[in-house]
Amino acid sequence: MSRTAAILLCTYDGESYLPAQLDSFDSQTYSNWIVHASDDSRGSGTRAILEQYRQKWGPARMSIWRGPQKGFAANFLSLACNPSIDADIYFFSDQDDIWKPAKIDRAARWLASIPDDVPALYCSRTQLIDEHGNSLGYSPLFKRQPCFANALAQNVGGGNTMAFNRAARDLLVKTGPHTQIVAHDWWTYLLVSACGGHVHYDGCPSILYRQHGGNLIGANKSARARLYRLNMLLKGHLKAWNDTHIEALMPHQSMMSPENRAKLNCFSQARNRSFFPRVWGVLGSGIYRQTVMGNIGLAAAALFNRI
Repeated sequence: MSRTAAILLCTYDGESYLPAQLDSFDSQTYSNWIVHASDDSRGSGTRAILEQYRQKWGPARMSIWRGPQKGFAANFLSLACNPSIDADIYFFSDQDDIWKPAKIDRAARWLASIPDDVPALYCSRTQLIDEHGNSLGYSPLFKRQPCFANALAQNVGGGNTMAFNRAARDLLVKTGPHTQIVAHDWWTYLLVSACGGHVHYDGCPSILYRQHGGNLIGANKSARARLYRLNMLLKGHLKAWNDTHIEALMPHQSMMSPENRAKLNCFSQARNRSFFPRVWGVLGSGIYRQTVMGNIGLAAAALFNRI
């Protein structure tokens, strides 16, 4: 029998696109899935759609939870750490995308290749669509190996593509649902890679990623978007994010591999040094981003004390 897949779906005023996402679950080639939806909506429209699908599928196929009302990251962590949810593999899901039919099967096959006691995280490239479903191309194709050194500098995988095994889920449970983080997907990448887990970035797109005005985080595809993010980096956003990540990781160093524990401490200490020790320390820590422009921005952030 195939392993049980828990789809961790978070919603917030999602009436416009939610039915298409739910229908894409129903079209999966992998049949052993259960949807766990946590709704943070202000009104009742999204909840009514979820209830309609639960009635259609049956309660064994779908459960609905009231969200914590503390933002998207807290909502996803509330599901990932919910003791009532038990599965073999777990999938984060946004409310406004469309999953390709083989999404669950493709992730499940890779996760099955990793020993059950080793944390494992799958993520993928995305195919971009506009609010009407028209194609906009693809997200950037990352080619460098995902690992902790990369996770300290950027998140390589969107949460809407992520799947992870029970061992990775156990790490999220141990760190708890109330951990102060930047985003649930970046935190999952950091945690799994820090603790010696396997991370796989699949260059084959697994979802249709909808781009619209309500997106909290875009696909970072265009030159304009990349310049915008570089500007954010130089304004100190990366520094604030790193403060949050380091504070969240430090209490859990006992779970980390010795190599990654040393890397975290090297990076953390270098950030607080004077000019030359900071620059050499940050660059010498081995952290990197996936692209040439990204690494130029990283070096600039170190130079201007924005890291």
